[in-house]
Amino acid sequence: MDYALLVEIWSQLLWPLTRILIFVAIGLVIASLIESLKWTDHMAALARPLIRLGNLSTITGASFTMAFVSGVSANTMLAEALDKGRLEKKEMILANLFNSLPRYFLHLPTVFFLTVPLIKGAAVIYVAITFTASLLQTMTVVAASRILLPRPESAAVLKPKQSKKPTLSEALARSLRRLKKRMKKIVLFMVPVYILFFLFTRLGIFDQLEEIFASAWFLSWLPPQSLGIVILHVTAEFSAGLAAASALMADDSLGVRGVVLALLAGNILAAPIRAVRHQLPYYIGIFPPKLAMELVVVSQAVRALCVIAVGFLYYHFSMSIQ
Repeated sequence: MDYALLVEIWSQLLWPLTRILIFVAIGLVIASLIESLKWTDHMAALARPLIRLGNLSTITGASFTMAFVSGVSANTMLAEALDKGRLEKKEMILANLFNSLPRYFLHLPTVFFLTVPLIKGAAVIYVAITFTASLLQTMTVVAASRILLPRPESAAVLKPKQSKKPTLSEALARSLRRLKKRMKKIVLFMVPVYILFFLFTRLGIFDQLEEIFASAWFLSWLPPQSLGIVILHVTAEFSAGLAAASALMADDSLGVRGVVLALLAGNILAAPIRAVRHQLPYYIGIFPPKLAMELVVVSQAVRALCVIAVGFLYYHFSMSIQ
């Protein structure tokens, strides 16, 4: 077999799949430990004002707090609660959307310190817009939850009879038993899906989709010079788009406004494809396949709408001050 093909299979299939399975396993153990040791109420206290305002449960609050540390653990916590009937599907979907702000903060240092050296002042505006969009999504979810979810009963009514708290070793043993049972199902679904998406990548299906998106008619409102940023953002990666933006700003071919709008357009267009490519296989390992697809579609749609809404305001505001 060709050595280059072996390297590609290892770097793009076997190692990423192994890494995801490891992180999912760790997430399952952490989520199970938190539940077994009855820490969910303490963790939810950090997000209590928003939880109370949105009629959300303590499980959602605990997941929100955990998402600042590990998105995998936050999602496995929700999946475990759904499996046990402690969380309804409606709240599960809302909880996944609610965790957008913690997920944003997980990536914020990387995005900020990657953008500032290359596009300087435009980086601050870009980060501010994406942060505002994430905040808007969180507040929208809280408002929707308040309307869609019934008001929870009082803590006194819901509080169960106190049982003996397990020791750490007992909780860990229980978590490992549950992990063994759950991982069989995860591997059964995740591995075939990941292999299928690897084959799609090899056949160039994602590349064709990215090119279609990058050259779409609805980008005609952007300055012609900025289309290269969008195309690189979508077809290559974020850093490639930033490098193009930096070069265009250096020779005064494009101003701050054009760079920010191009990066936002690339952000919106690239995210769904990368979500299907990377997020969906890992979601299928945690949630039932149908629910995993729903979560990815809904989260990407809501995220895109929030970025578009904030970007639209910036577009008109920046035009008014030119």
